[in-house]
Amino acid sequence: MSINGIPPSAHTASQTSDDARAELTAQIEDLLNTLSNKFSGVSSEIFAKMDEMSRRLDNLESQLKANNDGSAGGN
Repeated sequence: MSINGIPPSAHTASQTSDDARAELTAQIEDLLNTLSNKFSGVSSEIFAKMDEMSRRLDNLESQLKANNDGSAGGN
């Protein structure tokens, strides 16, 4: 029996196609969420390393300044 003039086999193929699209969309969304989470994690790690590098450079700068001040006062 046809529905709205469309044979039943066309409805089945159309529904299968819609199901495949929905599944593909869900998989793509899952992949994008996973990539987004990984990117956020890597970004956080990079910023943490940059903060640590900045602290170490500040310490080195203050030590160099202290050494220069000490050697200038000794002359």
